[in-house]
Amino acid sequence: MTKKILVLPGDGIGPEITAEAVRVLNALDLKFEMEEALLGGGAVDAIGNPYPEATRKLAREADAILLGAVGGPQWDSLPREQRPERGLLGIRKDLNLFANLRPAILYPELANASTLKPEVVAGLDILIVRELTGDIYFGQPRGVREENGERVGFNTMVYSESEIRRIAHVSFQAAQKRNKKLCSVDKMNVLECTQLWRDVMIEVSKDYPDVELSHMLVDNAAMQLVKAPKQFDVMVTGNMFGDILSDEASMLTGSIGMLPSASLDQNNKGLYEPSHGSAPDIAGKGVANPLATILSAAMMLRYTFNLEEQALRVENAVKKVLAQGYRTGDIYERGTNKVGTREMGDAVLAAL
Repeated sequence: MTKKILVLPGDGIGPEITAEAVRVLNALDLKFEMEEALLGGGAVDAIGNPYPEATRKLAREADAILLGAVGGPQWDSLPREQRPERGLLGIRKDLNLFANLRPAILYPELANASTLKPEVVAGLDILIVRELTGDIYFGQPRGVREENGERVGFNTMVYSESEIRRIAHVSFQAAQKRNKKLCSVDKMNVLECTQLWRDVMIEVSKDYPDVELSHMLVDNAAMQLVKAPKQFDVMVTGNMFGDILSDEASMLTGSIGMLPSASLDQNNKGLYEPSHGSAPDIAGKGVANPLATILSAAMMLRYTFNLEEQALRVENAVKKVLAQGYRTGDIYERGTNKVGTREMGDAVLAAL
C-alpha cells in the first residue's frame, strides 16, 4: 500500500535541505507518494496564512510529514497570528503531535567540532523527549494589556494530568529501548505546574519498574548538560524547558546542523524536521548542512513506517560520509573536504 509523505520545504534553507532528504528517500525505492505544500513565511506571502487550509487538509491525510524550517526576519513585523512560527505551532496542535524526540549524538569524527573537551563529550548519546502541545506556548489566558497606566505582558504555564501522563509513557518506553535511565526535568521548587509534573512522573514510574527514574531542576539540568552530559540517557521535560535544553544539547554535538527530530502523535504519525532554524543568512547559497534533515527522514522510516533496516541504511550512510571526511561549513575543520548542500547529498547517495 502506497504511503503518503507531505513535504513542507518552508523558508530560508528549508527548500535546499528537504530536497536532499527527498533524494535519499527516493533512492530507497520504497512505495512513497510525496507531495509539496506551503507552510510558514512562504505561505504568508502567497495567501496571508502561515498554515493554509489546503496544507491542513494534506497534513491530515498524510502518513508522515517532512519539514524544512520556517521563519525569517522579513516576517518579524507582522501581527503575531500571521508570523511563520504560528504555522509550525498550528500544525503541531492540529495533528496533536505531543511528543518531540530529539536525539543528541556525537559522531566520533566530529568530536573536535564540539566546543567542549573531547573527553567530556566523546560517545555522547542522549535522547530528549519534549512535550510539544502544552505549557506556556499554548496556555490561556495570554496577551498584553494595560494596567495602572502601563503595558503588562502575561502568559500561562498550564499542564493537565493527562498531558503529563501521556508524555511520561512515551519517555519511559523510549528509556526501556535504551539504557533504562530516565531523568525528568522540572522546576517544582518554584512552579506548582511542574510539581504536578513530578508527581505524575512518579506515579507513572510504577508501570516501568525496570527504568531508573531521577529528577532534576531545570537550571541544574542546563548546567549538568555542559558539565557532565554523558550522565544522561533519556531526558523528559515540558515544552519551554525542552525547547531550551534540546538546543543546548545540540551544541554538544558540534553543530545544530547534525540534529534530527520527530514529533509524534499517539499512533506514531509524525512530523520530521531538523532541529535547526531557517538560517536566512545562508539561504540560497547551497552551503547548508542537509544531514539533520536526512537523519530526520531516517527517523521517519523508523517511527512512522517501522522500516528499521532502511533507517539504519540511511544512518550508516551518514556515518560513512563523515568517516570519508566530507564536511559542510558548520562542521568543517582543517584536513577535511568542505562541500556544499548538494555535494553532501551526493555523498550520502553514493554511500547508500
